Amino acid sequence: MAEGIFRDRATSLGLDIEFDSCGTGDWHVGEEPDERAQACIRKNGSEISDLRGRQFEQSDFEDFDRIYTMDESNHKNVLKLTDNPQHKSKVKMLLNETHPGSNMSVPDPYFGGDSGFDAVYKMLSQAAEKVLNEIGDDEG
Repeated sequence: MAEGIFRDRATSLGLDIEFDSCGTGDWHVGEEPDERAQACIRKNGSEISDLRGRQFEQSDFEDFDRIYTMDESNHKNVLKLTDNPQHKSKVKMLLNETHPGSNMSVPDPYFGGDSGFDAVYKMLSQAAEKVLNEIGDDEG
């Protein structure tokens, strides 16, 4: 959901930015997003059915300027993959953008029904707006 939200928001702001979501495990590699996530995004005027799961790779540290994690477990798993201080400085928990210093996790909506996906959509949208507005301001 985050990739789709960020992608759409960047487009609406006229920003040319590459996004790529992934997991730290290989459980869903090659799979489409959860049907409920797709339905939630679609309900909000977007589409993520083109996305496929992939696993975080060492090269992501070089390929991306910012690496956002959704929860503390993923955050720790990503940081374990490098000893490079520059790489580590790119890794941030996403909700720290809207709740600085809180280290809040994005809740996993899998067991929360449709309302769980709606709540996560709202959190991710707020974070995307903050991050992309800052990037836009920096580029402007």
